[in-house]
Amino acid sequence: MTNKRRHRIVVGVDGSIGARVALKWALEEARLRGVELDVVHAWEYLGVVTVGYIAVDRTQMEEAAQLLVERMLEQVGAAKDDDVHAMVVEGAPARVLLDASRGAALVVVGSRGRGGFSGMLLGSVSRQVVHHARCPVVVVPTPEPI
Repeated sequence: MTNKRRHRIVVGVDGSIGARVALKWALEEARLRGVELDVVHAWEYLGVVTVGYIAVDRTQMEEAAQLLVERMLEQVGAAKDDDVHAMVVEGAPARVLLDASRGAALVVVGSRGRGGFSGMLLGSVSRQVVHHARCPVVVVPTPEPI
């Protein structure tokens, strides 16, 4: 394992503004440290989902998850960075992120993601990661709207 890989940073993303802010912070931190960045997105298949008149299956959900991560990487200017690795994994978000963070130097999460209540400081995934990660965790706050 290379030194860059052993000291890697893991960041969880879900397409939210909070995740984009956390991704930007994690990307800058990885560049400053000269280490690799694993960008992790978890998705869960709950059976065929109907959106309007269209049924969405597992393959379509996985493709949509991959596209979400690619777009987020483009938005922060990391789409072609060799030291950034996109990981799209089926499973519960907190569990996937904790598994991906094994052996990492740092885990980065946003303070509020999808499904958050506006008054909460931490969402359920962030809270789980803070309490169960085996490495330091950075919770990047989402700026309040002006």
